Amino acid sequence: MEIEREAREQDRENEELEELGEEELKTNIDQREKFTLPSGQEIEKSALQTEDLQLVLTRIQEVVRVLNNFRELKEEGRSRSEYIEQLCKDLAMYYGYNEYLMEKLFHLFPISEAIEFFEANEVQRPVVIRTNTLKTRRRDLAQALINRGVNLEPVGKWSKVGLQIFDSPVPIGATPEYLAGHYMLQAASSFLPVVSLAPQENERVLDMCSAPGGKTTYIAALLKNTGSVFANDANKDRCKALMANIHRLGAKNTVVCNYDGKEFPALIGGFDRVLLDAPCSGTGVISKDPAVKINKSEADFNFLAQIQRELILAAIDSVDANSATGGYIVYSTCSVTVEENEDVVNYALKKRPNVKLVPTGLDFGKEGFVSYRGRSFHPTLNLTRRYYPHTYNMDGFYVSKFKKMSNKIPEAPKNENDDNDDDYESAPVPSPKKKKSKAPAAAASKAKAEPELTLDNEDDSDLIQGE
Repeated sequence: MEIEREAREQDRENEELEELGEEELKTNIDQREKFTLPSGQEIEKSALQTEDLQLVLTRIQEVVRVLNNFRELKEEGRSRSEYIEQLCKDLAMYYGYNEYLMEKLFHLFPISEAIEFFEANEVQRPVVIRTNTLKTRRRDLAQALINRGVNLEPVGKWSKVGLQIFDSPVPIGATPEYLAGHYMLQAASSFLPVVSLAPQENERVLDMCSAPGGKTTYIAALLKNTGSVFANDANKDRCKALMANIHRLGAKNTVVCNYDGKEFPALIGGFDRVLLDAPCSGTGVISKDPAVKINKSEADFNFLAQIQRELILAAIDSVDANSATGGYIVYSTCSVTVEENEDVVNYALKKRPNVKLVPTGLDFGKEGFVSYRGRSFHPTLNLTRRYYPHTYNMDGFYVSKFKKMSNKIPEAPKNENDDNDDDYESAPVPSPKKKKSKAPAAAASKAKAEPELTLDNEDDSDLIQGE
């Protein structure tokens, strides 16, 4: 019948189309599996002209695919390092980094995670505010801001004072609550070193690099305006913003200083706790400052590492190991590079055998490196914590915490593998006897008068209680 004949012809056509489709699919797969790296001439040619970013992205995806199944998909005669070199160049071009910094950051992660990190740096982190518990409670502040149309929620279970702002019909830095000092605009990551420091009431605390004052005023709030906080910053101009925030938030136990942090062991010393949020390259806050992508060189990292090493030894020497409640030092940076973090902490452990690393007290975060690209660090560096924008949706950060066991600095054993750095020896810690002396010196009178600096309001105890 005519209908049956037409049906058979249609079936044959469908079969032919299927066969053609399968052959085309196999051809596409074969072509994709035969991805070849560009030759040296092609690389030189592309360097002289602007490449299409879409083509660069496609090449990135292809190289990643090959690296994830290298044995099966690699091009004959090509090594893994050649693929990685090409990937770093393409990533640098696509995301706008210089090749030196791209390579430095790329090797911190597995390949897929590295791309997640670079992608996260293209996105702004959420706006976060910290409740000032010297003046209000988080619940009351949240309600006041909600009444103004602000969309917010708690920053996370790890913080009792943080609020994340999603959108606001009013400028969040100009509300009556802000002007009254009820909160501080502060990145969530910068809560972490203060939470780790965990200052106790009536302690004497040094914030060695304190401007613009977010961490300083958080310390004052945790102290409930008891004890004393020395807020130091080496930059005199930055001290203006520091003082303004201290006044606005009502921190009455805080003294502002303008010294080089390295001077503190000889200048004052004898602190219960010291926070050193060191000057750094800012590789953890690239989403805020994209200029970091291109303006950091090897000389910059060497210069910063030297400053950080000098400051961390000064911070350790500024702490009194005999403190009844303290004897702790927290070292932190808003950088993710090993040279500014694990290298510095490892250096401090070698130069100051009278300290040891202790848990940070933070119940999340990735462990610090104990080995990195052939270099080994002290095994206790796994107690330090790393934070990345692609894992916790906060700025990249590093936190470590030391406990000082003795004010005497034992001689560190010589090690042939030690870095060839200039040894920095800060002044010895002032002895407790000098601290208790009744001599009419200015430092002694300040130490004696310290309890009188406690200007805690009677209402604070109710306001500061947790929720």
